[in-house]
Amino acid sequence: MSNTRLRFAPAPTGSLHLGSARTALFNWLAARRLGGELILRIEDTNAELSKPELIDNIYRSLDWLQIEFDGEPVRQSERTDLYNDAVEQWLSDDLAYVDDGAVRFRVPTEGVTSWHDLVRGNVSFENEHIEDFVVRRADGTATFFTANAVDDFDLGITHVVRGEDLINVTPKVLMLRRALGASDGPEFAHLPLIVNEQRKKLSKRRDDVALESYRERGVLAPAMINYLALLGWGPPDDIEVRPIEEIISLFELTDVNPSSAMFDLKKLEAINAEYIRAMSPEDFSHALAPWLKQESWGATVGVEELTKVAPLIQERTKALSEGPGQLDFFFLTAPEFDEAAWTKVMSAD
Repeated sequence: MSNTRLRFAPAPTGSLHLGSARTALFNWLAARRLGGELILRIEDTNAELSKPELIDNIYRSLDWLQIEFDGEPVRQSERTDLYNDAVEQWLSDDLAYVDDGAVRFRVPTEGVTSWHDLVRGNVSFENEHIEDFVVRRADGTATFFTANAVDDFDLGITHVVRGEDLINVTPKVLMLRRALGASDGPEFAHLPLIVNEQRKKLSKRRDDVALESYRERGVLAPAMINYLALLGWGPPDDIEVRPIEEIISLFELTDVNPSSAMFDLKKLEAINAEYIRAMSPEDFSHALAPWLKQESWGATVGVEELTKVAPLIQERTKALSEGPGQLDFFFLTAPEFDEAAWTKVMSAD
């Protein structure tokens, strides 16, 4: 095991979405490729928005993706003393000051804050354009900048892999790291945004972004992992569908494309269909069984019986949720008339 250490740091303010899942995956791929460790850090300092059920959703979703972490999860809500100690030290060193109850960090008025980004190359911000920023709110809670810098420093994080929407945070975090006594920063890799087919950033209000919804549709975890890996990265030999072990062996953060990555549902379905076709009839039947049990007629269908007919639909199935609609006529004593399907067939050219 090398000294390489990465972290995935979701905030439990909603269900784990596609962008966060891709970030988790890229962190995991990089950690395994470099022979390092991956830490799960829950950024739950916002007590109002951080709900236990949302934390459970994060654990459940990451477990489904088979992303493994090293050590116990770190909860920021349990590390407030560390953040307060850092802020008090900055105040003592005159690197911060009290402003209407809050504490602000003094940003240098000259020079630049820069780093070499593994995805974007050299990035720099002129300090004169960065205002003194809050490191502790008037209510005594640490801000994102403080918790982020203190945790990464304390946990020995060597690589920070996250979305490009956080790139403006990085100069502030680097300033705080130096104020903590760090001689240098970790390696940064800011991943491209994921956009929809209209080239707009994926939105929780407009797009279906919750990872769990794709699991509920019957997307296989290996297929989702394979597809997410292609959102910003591509193998050098252009072979897109391959075992996760091969993806790990080929993955390099420096190969990530900084341009926006488009989420293409049809491509995900095509990859999922390929994984389904590669399953044995027995494995396909076992995977299909939970969807059949949701139907009134499916509860009595045994796996042995299902295995006999499942291969008849396996070649054309794009998601496991399609199974009941394709198999019901085998098991229903009085098949139900689907008017929508009839209309679709009869109106076809």
